[in-house]
Amino acid sequence: MDRIASVSIPVSGPAPTGTTNAYVIGRSDALLVDPAGESDDLERALDRRSPTAVLATHTHPDHVGALARYAREYDLDVYTRSGYEKRFERATGVKPDANVRDGDVLPAGDFDVEATSTPGHAPDHVALTIGGVDATPRSEVRNGRVLVGDLAVAEGSVFVGPPDGDMRGYLTALRRLHARGPAELLPGHGPAIDDPRAVLRRLIAHRLDRERTVLAAVRNGHETPEVVVETAYEKDLSGVRDLARRAVIAHLEKLAVEGSIEWDGERARPVANC
Repeated sequence: MDRIASVSIPVSGPAPTGTTNAYVIGRSDALLVDPAGESDDLERALDRRSPTAVLATHTHPDHVGALARYAREYDLDVYTRSGYEKRFERATGVKPDANVRDGDVLPAGDFDVEATSTPGHAPDHVALTIGGVDATPRSEVRNGRVLVGDLAVAEGSVFVGPPDGDMRGYLTALRRLHARGPAELLPGHGPAIDDPRAVLRRLIAHRLDRERTVLAAVRNGHETPEVVVETAYEKDLSGVRDLARRAVIAHLEKLAVEGSIEWDGERARPVANC
């Protein structure tokens, strides 16, 4: 039996692959992560591993859909990101038993699981580095396999935009993870990522390329997100135009904070001498 079980669970809504990966870490006294929905396969994995706790990488519906049920059914300790307890309770209907801070290490059978704050896609987002027996020596947990939720995907990109998204935070989280040199990334959607640094560099470059096109559009006199979208994206936006518009807003907010543009929430204008 593998020490980490991954179960792909069909979900409704805008999940990029139509499924979310739930993980059960450890062969006994396991940690359940991101129970997106009810699943016979997930329940078989839980029955074999005697879970003791549950944690979500973030509280978007496609990651916590069955958290309440499994917490109750398996009598799990419920953890959430420190500072976001009320958000967690609203999303899940469950009052957490304890919170997790950046750098905290949780037991998961014979693994250590270190939580890292990675806001950007969502403000309460965490990544989980897995160390211990057959993974990474406990003294080197920072370089182990990392369960990244919606921080990274093997192909394509991750949505970052209002109301939850913060582009500055997202890029910081990608760079922080890249600097740690993880061995493998286990994402919330899609297959495992066996070349983490290359994928993280690609995601960073993608965002910076988009930022340059957004800034160029503003400097060329395009003021509203609806107009900027038309010049910042070269691909067909049928069915995803609103997501693209919201991503543009996240870029505009970042550029405004950094002093590259003026942005009042509706219109953007270039800053002189920038």
